[in-house]
Formats: sequence, C-alpha cells, structure tokens
Amino acid sequence: MKEPQIIVIGNGMVGYKFCEKLRSKTSSFNLIVFGEEPRRAYDRVHLSEYFNGKTADDLSLSTENWYQEQNITLFLNNPIVKIDRELQKVYTAIGLDYHYDILVFATGSGAFVPNIPGIEKEGVFVYRTIEDLDLISGYAKKAKTASVIGGGLLGLEAAKALIDLGIERTSIIEFAPRLMPRQIDTAGSDMLKSKLADLGLQIHLNKNTTSIEGDGRITALKFSDDTALDVDMLVISAGIKPRDELAKACGIEVGPRGGIVVDQKMQTNDPAIFAIGECALYDGMIYGLIAPGYEMAEVLATNLCEGDKTFTGFDMSTKLKLIGIDVASFGDNFITEPDCRTIIFENKHKGVYKRINVSNDGQYLLGGILIGDATAYNLLLQTSNNRIVLPENPEELILGARGGSEPAGGAGITGLPDGALICSCEGVSKGDICSAVADGSCENIDDLKKCTKAGTGCGGCLPMVKDLMTYTLKSQGKYIKNVICEHFNYSRQELFDLIHIHELKSYDEVLDALGKNDGCEVCKPLVSSLLASLWNEMILKKGNDVAQDSNDRFLANIQKGGSYSVVPRVPGGEITPDKLIVIGEVAKKYNLYTKITGGQRIDLFGAHLNDLPIIWEELIAAGFESGHAYGKGLRTVKSCVGSTWCRFGLHDSVSFAIRIEERYRGIRAPHKFKSAVSGCIRECAEAQSKDFGIIATEKGWNLYVCGNGGSKPQHALLLATDLDSETCIKYIDRFLMFYIRTADPLTRTATWLNKMEGGIDYLRNVIINDSLGMAAQWENEIENLIASYKCEWKEAVENPAIRKRFSHFVNAPEDKDPTIEFVEMRGQKRTAEWKTV
Repeated sequence: MKEPQIIVIGNGMVGYKFCEKLRSKTSSFNLIVFGEEPRRAYDRVHLSEYFNGKTADDLSLSTENWYQEQNITLFLNNPIVKIDRELQKVYTAIGLDYHYDILVFATGSGAFVPNIPGIEKEGVFVYRTIEDLDLISGYAKKAKTASVIGGGLLGLEAAKALIDLGIERTSIIEFAPRLMPRQIDTAGSDMLKSKLADLGLQIHLNKNTTSIEGDGRITALKFSDDTALDVDMLVISAGIKPRDELAKACGIEVGPRGGIVVDQKMQTNDPAIFAIGECALYDGMIYGLIAPGYEMAEVLATNLCEGDKTFTGFDMSTKLKLIGIDVASFGDNFITEPDCRTIIFENKHKGVYKRINVSNDGQYLLGGILIGDATAYNLLLQTSNNRIVLPENPEELILGARGGSEPAGGAGITGLPDGALICSCEGVSKGDICSAVADGSCENIDDLKKCTKAGTGCGGCLPMVKDLMTYTLKSQGKYIKNVICEHFNYSRQELFDLIHIHELKSYDEVLDALGKNDGCEVCKPLVSSLLASLWNEMILKKGNDVAQDSNDRFLANIQKGGSYSVVPRVPGGEITPDKLIVIGEVAKKYNLYTKITGGQRIDLFGAHLNDLPIIWEELIAAGFESGHAYGKGLRTVKSCVGSTWCRFGLHDSVSFAIRIEERYRGIRAPHKFKSAVSGCIRECAEAQSKDFGIIATEKGWNLYVCGNGGSKPQHALLLATDLDSETCIKYIDRFLMFYIRTADPLTRTATWLNKMEGGIDYLRNVIINDSLGMAAQWENEIENLIASYKCEWKEAVENPAIRKRFSHFVNAPEDKDPTIEFVEMRGQKRTAEWKTV
C-alpha cells in the first residue's frame, strides 16, 4: 500500500519542528518540504547574532544531511505558487507539481510594511531573513545615520543590529506612546527608554511617519506633527503579517485581518489542509512567538499519528535580552488596581523596574513586568501559571527573602507540580525532566537536552532545567560534580586547592597539569582569577596575559565606543588638594570625562588605549595607584567624615576606611566586593549595602556581611557586635578567605550566603568560633597576599614588555584610534562613538 504523502509549505522554524516531531513518532508518511529561501531552516530567534560573527550554518537548525537521513525530500528556493484543492495538487515556481494527501501550511509571516509614500526608495529595508541582513550589512557601510520604524521586539533587535554595524546615530520611531506596547507598561517603557538612551539610541515615541524623503535614495523621514529626521537608512520592523495569500487564493478561509483559520486540531475548512505557526489564526489570534508555533507542530504531528491532542491557546509570556537589557513579562501583566494589588520596585540609578500583580486576597501571582533584571522570571512564571500560594510577604518575589537562604516564594522550584511547563518551546514539563534524570539516562545538561529537548529552543529555561537536574540527582543521593567546563573536570574550589598544592603559577601550567585541550573563554579568566587570588602576582606577566578577560587584559574597563576608563584609588574617599589638582590637570590634558562616583572617587573616561600608560605615569608620579575598577576584587571602601568632623561621629571612620582599603587592595576574589565604614548609626556611608560594612558603636564596631547594592539589593547581616579594630579586621580576613576559597565563579557575597546551608548562623560559627579549624591558615594566607601587593599599573608602565600591549596598531603605537570620535555634552566629553574612516 502506498504511504500517504504529506506536503509542507514552508521551511522555517515551525515547519522544521513539525518534520522533526512527526519523524520522532513515525516513518510511515512520505514527507516533502518546499522552502522559499535558498537555505535550510535556521534560527530566526537569534537572527541578530548573524552580525556578531555567526554564519548561516551556525544558525541552521539541522545538519546538511538531516533531511536525507530522515527520508524527507527538501526543495529549497522553490516556493509553491498554486494549489488545486480538487485534484489535491501543488505547483511550484519552477514548474513541478506534486499530489498531496495532507497539506500543511507553515508559511509563517512576513514583515508588515506600512503604506508610506516613498517606501520604495533605496536604503529602505525589512528585518526578517538572512538575505535581508546581508542587504542591510552591505548598505550600512555607506550610511552614518539610520532609523528603525517599530519599537517592539523586532524593532529593538533591528536597532541592535544597526549598532553592531557601527552606525553613528541610530533612532527608533514608534507610533505608540511607549516601547514594546504589547509587553510592558508606561513605567517599564520609561525605564527601558532611559537604558536604551544610555547606549546611544534616540527614541521617538508617538511618531506617525507620513513620508520618506529623498531623490531615489532615502534622506529623511517626515512625521504627522510637521517634524522631520535626517537619515541615510531605514529598517521597517513595524510588526508581522501572516503569509496567507496562497491559502486565500485557493479558497481556504482566512480571518478579516489575515491568517489561516484553524480549529483546535490545526485543521482548516478543508479536511486535508492544516496550518501551523505564524500563518495560523486560532480563536481570532495570531501567535507571534516560536513556542506556540512549536506546540501547534506537536498537536498536528500527534493527531496525524492517531493521537489525541488539542491546541487551546498559549501563554504569551516572554523573556528577552534586548541590546543587553533584560525585558520580561508574564501572566496578566496589564491588570491594574482595584482588580489586583500591584507591587512595584524601581531603581532608576541601576535601570531596574519590577512590577508584580497579586490577587486582592494576597494568595496568587497574576502577572508582572521585569526590566533590567529578569533573573527571577522563570520562577515567577511558574508561580503564576501553577497558582502557587504566595509567601506572607509577596514583595519577596522581587526583592528577595530578608536574610535567609530560602528562596522567595516558599519551596521554589521543588514545590512545582510535575505538570508545570518548564520549557515552553518544546513543551517539556518538570515531570519529564525529573523522570529523565531519575531513570539514569541523563546526568548532565547535554544529555538532558538531547533526551528531552528542554532548553534547545530560546534557552531561557536552562537555569531552571539545571536546578531540576541537580535537585533530582541530590534526592537520589548522587554526587553532583560542579565542573568548570569541558577542559577541567573540577569545581572551582577543587581547582583552587590543586593549584595551591602543586604551586602552579600560570594558566599554561594549570592546563598542562590539570586540564585538557586548549581551554576556553570560561576557564581562562576563572583560572587567572584563582592564580591572582593565590599568588597575587602581576596578572599580565607572560603565561597569564592572554588568559585574562577583556577588562583585566588592559587594566581598564572598556567603555562603549572602544575607549577606556582610568580609575585611581582614593582610599576612604580622602584626597588632598594637590592630588585633586593632578586629576584635573590629567583630565584636561587628555580630554577625559570626569565623574565623582558613589564609591567616593573620581573616574576618568574616554582614554585612548595607547594613552593609558602615559596617563598612569603621571598619576603614579603624583602618588596614585590603580583603583582596580576593572578587576574582580576590592573596589572601594566608602566612609563618612566620622568623629573628625561630624558632631554625631563616634569613631574615626575615615582612618579606619583607609586602613581597610589599603589592607585588601588588589586581592582577587570570585567577584568584585565593596565595603564601607560609618561613624555612627546614622549610616551615611551605607555600610549595610556592602559586601562587608562596619558601623561605629559606643563600644567599638559592628561588622555586617554579605550585602549587595546591585540589581538585586540585599541588606548585609550582622555578624558581630562591639568589636575592637583588631578583632574586626581579623574577622574580615577570615570572611574574605572563606569567600575566596568556596564561592562559585562570578558569585557575589550575598548570593554566596543565600546558597549556604545554615545561612548567617553557620557563617558566624565558621568566622567567630572557628568551627572548621581554618582561621589560623586563612589569616596567614591573607597576610601573604597583603605582603605581595604591588600596583599593577606601576608594574605595567615600568615593564617594556607589558607596556607594548597598550597600542592600537603594532606598526603605529603613537597614533590615536582613527575610528573613535567624541561628542561633548554638559561642557565635557560625553562618550566615545565610532566613525567611518
């Protein structure tokens, strides 16, 4: 008997996923796929990475031989142009015709192009396919300014692409009064707008484009409010429209605003024809995300294999990183009081906005919006979707639990029901993941991804997938080996001890003795950090220099536009008039932007790479040293004026802050750490927001630890009270060495404590009561680090081999980088920007 023949029109992500899911269930159908583009299915979700070096093959969803191995006939660059429903035949652009028993529309969507006069001009593009990106990339070489029409998800992605291409001035034009109007509210839009403006993007809201000006080539945009904007290039990203023209031409029912009408089985008004993905209109809605498209593919594949599955709608919650900024929304994100209780956290300085909508009885999470920090998104989404009862203080969901190690929201991920959907792209539940781990088939994340497909779509669920895997393995009594990467079969703590025992002093020595292959961008900076924490040697000495991360490699933070920062240390914030004058003279001489920071020192921005050693020579001669603003180590020790000047001051907080900063300067750790000393309980130095903070009392000093003033603010916890200065320093020594030895990579002290079993009580027992018997060793180790301290910039400017690193071009070390220019704002240099040369 001849096998039924399925023809799939469209070879995008959803069309490919349907083929994959169908073949995983059966091989009985003869499957033929027709694609419009000249290449096999690729990942459109991460399309903008094409501008960051990824190739079409990198983005491809399958290997070159996959279709053949799956017995699927694939036609590329050969779209279907006609369908005869009576004969059940399709006709292609090159004159082929094929019979179908089942026809599947997976034609997706195209870019919605508004009917604006001048839209046909040269320099106007859409942002949809790799071919579009190639055209944009080519044209961008001769453009200095560009605009994007559309401030939604795709529009912001397009703007990022233009920034990556080096466009000098990029703007976003949005018709609505806010950015991402379908995902975030006005306050969230304002926060996002502010963060995008900091990156150099110009945002124009409430703008209706009425014409595109130019003689054959775009030169300007005109708006309905009689304003205009000069641009060399325009990208249209104003939304999508379903590709339903072929269905409409053959009499398939479509919606009044487009889209192929389907039922819960993905079936059209023709029993032999189905539609999935962004071309399908279900219950009056087009789903413009990849996850619902994958679910439609699963529904259709299951039913064609005589299963019983229906599509009843899909959660449109999203989490994205747009131009490096977290943006997420979930559940009923726009519901307002009095229909709910709204809790909002806003930190304009950090660019963080969090809103959660809670039921009026305080029992359930209804939805929310996250801007700038979406680390809690997965758990918030699950809490909302599974109607998990909230903790007594719902604000802990976005602020974190006060001082304990328990996750906000009670039991966290372990309390989710087995049916909780963890990976929405692939429809993988908590039960699926735990079962795959429990039966012994998956004991690492790579095996788990292959087995369940969880995390292989957008990847946003991977942190939760990893937590579930670890939880399941631990519940079975299995040892969890937290290895660094494929090149080192050790945890950070194990590697720390092995490097110490074998007295290894360079990355190459560590790799040869303890690792394999060539290493990677994960293990290189991590090992470099361990070496610095152990031996405190010059980080750019031969053998370690190329293993550093980008900022450590140049002993400076690389700023937007390719310039560098210069940050001299100002211990305790105390500085002499002479030193202030030197900073001013240097800033004026090298045209640097100056800023007094929250850490009570003066940062200088906009330095050219080859000027860094010259600038530092002048600063070092005046008595300054490196402020280590680029390193994972001590940044600043902030202080109030203390008893020297303040009538409320109990002790000399300035002198103690200087002593603390000069003691721990240059010591490398798993992450940066900060400190402060306040002269009384009025807390002007904000010591309780620091990794360790000290507050004067009538009897001495109170020591607080593990605070964090970053995107997830957390107050420090009281470790000990009424300490004399020597005891306070002794406890800080032990605390820092315990942290350096045991914290995971890139883990702040607050997170380290939150994950510590026993929390602050355990930490207090270790530090004060020496319950591990390690205090003497830790005190000795930190004394060795302190004794070996040298200013890194002093060594760099005095060592000719290291100094050579600071030049833009090997053959032109004296020249400034000609691709950087500066824009003045408020009377001094604002920022570095790329220019065309």
